Order: sequence, then C-alpha cells, then structure tokens
Amino acid sequence: MADPKGFLKYTRELPEKEDPKKRIDHYDEFYKEFDYEKTNQQAARCMDCGIPFCHSGCPLGNIIPDFNDAVYKENWKEAYEILSSTNNFPEFTGRICPAPCETACVLGINQPPVAIEHIEKSIAEEAFKRGFVRPVPPVVRTDHKVAVVGSGPAGLAAAAQLNRAGHTVTVLERNDEVGGLLRYGIPDFKLEKKIVERRIRVMESEGIKFQTNAYVGRNVPVSELKENFDAIVMAGGSTIPRDLGIPGRELKGVHFAMDFLEQNNRRVSGKEIKSEEIHAKDKNVVVIGGGDTGSDCVGTSNRHRAKSITQIELLSKPPEERHESTPWPQWPMQLRTSTSHEEGCDRHWAILTKRFVGDDKGNLKGVELVDIEWKINPDTGKSEFVEIEGSAREIPCELALLAIGFIHPEHKGMLDDLGVEYDPRGNVLAENYQSSVDGIFVAGDMRRGQSLVVWAISEGREAALAVDEYLMGFSNLESKNKAGAAVV
Repeated sequence: MADPKGFLKYTRELPEKEDPKKRIDHYDEFYKEFDYEKTNQQAARCMDCGIPFCHSGCPLGNIIPDFNDAVYKENWKEAYEILSSTNNFPEFTGRICPAPCETACVLGINQPPVAIEHIEKSIAEEAFKRGFVRPVPPVVRTDHKVAVVGSGPAGLAAAAQLNRAGHTVTVLERNDEVGGLLRYGIPDFKLEKKIVERRIRVMESEGIKFQTNAYVGRNVPVSELKENFDAIVMAGGSTIPRDLGIPGRELKGVHFAMDFLEQNNRRVSGKEIKSEEIHAKDKNVVVIGGGDTGSDCVGTSNRHRAKSITQIELLSKPPEERHESTPWPQWPMQLRTSTSHEEGCDRHWAILTKRFVGDDKGNLKGVELVDIEWKINPDTGKSEFVEIEGSAREIPCELALLAIGFIHPEHKGMLDDLGVEYDPRGNVLAENYQSSVDGIFVAGDMRRGQSLVVWAISEGREAALAVDEYLMGFSNLESKNKAGAAVV
C-alpha cells in the first residue's frame, strides 16, 4: 500500500486547465503542468483495497493499486511495466477514457475517487520521456500472416498483441492516415495527433506493417486478403450513423457530427478539404445528442467562433449526483459537464426535434423543437414520452449536427463479401471473437456496437488471443479472462 493514511491526508486534485476563453484560440491540449509531488499525493490516496473494484470497473482489468503504489514510490519503470501489461495504449486512455475505474473506486463511496486516469496518463508520459517505451520486436516469428482491417484502438491493440505473439501483421486502413477515430474522430484539443503518431512509430519499428488508403471491399478485394493471410481480424468500427428522418433533413446545413469532426481534424492537420465545407463560424449551431460526440462538436464549434451553440438531448436531465438506480460500483447515470461545455454552450434536456426549417434557397435557417415528458406505459412497463402541449417553438439554426450515435458497421462491401452473419442489431455475430466464417475474427464496435475506447482496446486484445489460439493451438498472450492476474 502506498500510504496507509494517504486518503485521509489528501483530497482529489487534478491539473489546472487553461482558461476557457484562451483555450478556444487553439486546438492543443490545455492541461497545465502538474508537479510530481502532487501526482505522488494522488497515488497515495489509493487504499489498496482487499477487493479492488476498480479492476472490475476497467474493461481492461488494469492492475490499478499496484501501479499506484509504484508511482508513490517514484518507480516509474515498474509502474509502466504493470500498466502496459494490460493496456497497450495508456497514453490514449489517460486522455479520452471516461474512467469507469474511478466510478468503481471504493474510496469514491464517500470521498472523491482516486485520480486514476491522471495517474495513468502520467505513467505513460513519463515512460516515453524516460525511454521505457521502446520497440520490442518478437524474438521468433511464426509462419503465419494476419490481416487487421481498421486502425482504430481495437485494430491497433489486436495488431500489437498478434505481433507480440510472433505473427506477421499487416494493418489496412481505408483513410489516408492511421488511427481510425483516434485520428479523425477525436478533436486535437482532447488528443493531439502527435500522440497517435508517436505510438504508430513504435509499432512500425516492432515490425507491424500499415497500409493506408486500403478500403477492403472496394479497392482491396476480400479475395486478396483470403489468399494472402492465414487469419483476418475485422476491426472497422460501427460506422453507419443514426439518422434523423424528419421533415427538412435534406436542407443544406444539416450534417452528421462525425463528418463535421473528421473534416475539422483534417483542417487542423493542414490537409485539403475535398468535400463541402462544414464550418460553424458566425452560425447558430444546434447539436442534437448529449453524448461525448456532441460534446466534441460543442468544443469544435466554440473554436470556430459560432454565433451560438445549443445542445439538446431527448432524454431527461440526469441527476447531479449518483442516483440509487445506479449504485456503486456501477457506472452512474448522472450529469456530466465536459471541458467543451465549460467553454460555452446552452444545454437542454427532454427535447424532441420536430423538423428542420429552410429558406427558399434550400438552406437551413431554423429548427422546430418541442418539450417532452417521459412516462411509464402501464400496459408495457416501458418508458415512453409525450409532447407537452403548447411547448413547440422554432429557434434559429444555420448548422445542425446529428450526434445521435451509430447503428452498426458498414455491411456493403467487406462484410457482405465475406459472407459473415449478423446479430439482431446488425453487428457481426461472433463466438469467441470468431465470425461465422472460419478464420475471420472481429473486434471492437464492429462486434459489440458503439462503445468506449477502453472497450475497443480490450476487444482487440481478446480477439488477438483467439486468433493466436486458432493459428497455434495455444497462446501465451495475457488476457483478463484467463485465471489469475494478467502478466506479461
């Protein structure tokens, strides 16, 4: 245990953020430097619980009390070895994971939880700074070749683990840069792309091959993969966005959130924008959807200098504190205010979008909204909403961004060509990460549906284990699902 009285002596403290009025002038990460001593104190708050519920809260099963103890003792090398034994990319999760481990922290029952995410990021950055993160190619190569389709966190994790097992791995990415949503979905102010590029360089040095502009099912035939590889891991994500089929959807100015975010990431990277420009400058922006993607749209619109930003959510406003319906250590349904919200946003809940209103030239000029009330249907027992009479109104809007999630992966092309089966939600049906087609595996959002980055990494690691066992008959790769603690 780090400090037996640490949780009594110190309270939760995180790095200070740059002033919201200043940080919207740029797209860089905006957390200020944090003294080693303060990070040491945060690690000292960990109680090394007899049953560390933070383990179960983390989809990766990170060995959190152990790396907290190492940080407290200022043994950064040991801390990184412990953390990287279960998490291939702590520099990503330390920035963009919502930290379900913290909501499961035992200390969080009656005090602010241990600052696990900050400690994780600190370990990763110290490891890079001190040279602990270095290419480690496998000592022995097998004769097997594996294709990983998709270079998001699930695909990268699968590739890293399969390469560690000695297989020759090629990652195919349909975009012009590697990283999936890490590259073109997450804004730079949350995850600077140099952080992604730094990790990709390490993976390349370990022998992993990356092919960009390789759209399997279009310019790369499925037959080519089957012929050249012994196994295929599909990790392309859940890419078909949920649409809003209401009157006026066709108007110019109504866009999917991810199109807006991807284009801006390209703009920030200095890349040419070949499609119709989507920009929020001097516009009244309405973000439809209250999740993380919607929040990212808010932060990006603030940096564009939007005239106004309104974010609406169909569901009722969550409670300020953990509700009894989601008791510890469950992930609590409660109000969350992101850094983007801090920068300026008018938020509303229990709002239904009725129609988009256009001018005589086909341009969006407003959105018609109505308040709703959620009630339990006594016949079905399900929650349903009813419109509140007299609450309909129109608000000005020249840019509407649909941030209401994704429904399933793209079927046309690779998946249909492979002939895989789908589950009732339209995701790829799999047993132990293998699809209905022999030798074809699936991981991440493509298998489980839209989820968190930490789940994607976990999925990639577990799929790699299944592939290794398929190819070799056994596997020495670590897994949270194997008996006992995960080890390198």
